[in-house]
Amino acid sequence: MEDRNSSTAKSHKVLLANRSTGAFGGVIDVLSFDVAEILLETELGMLLIKGHDLHVNRLSLEKGEVDIAGRIDSLTYSDVKSAGKQAESWLGRLFK
Repeated sequence: MEDRNSSTAKSHKVLLANRSTGAFGGVIDVLSFDVAEILLETELGMLLIKGHDLHVNRLSLEKGEVDIAGRIDSLTYSDVKSAGKQAESWLGRLFK
């Protein structure tokens, strides 16, 4: 049986149209949102969306999909998951 958490199974999709609407796939959770920022946890790390008058139009965590609208100024990724794995392995080695 295939492991769903393997790195080959992870998928993340961004479809941005005219900097005013966005469709995102591979979303695990919406951590915070307001009219200026939306913070998403995705399969491939954290995604911070900045803009003006941002709204979450559709949210389906079962499918891992989020649709947003508003003026999108920036998309910024951070690789928090891999940093956590490195810290975990370091702590694991320390307490062996």
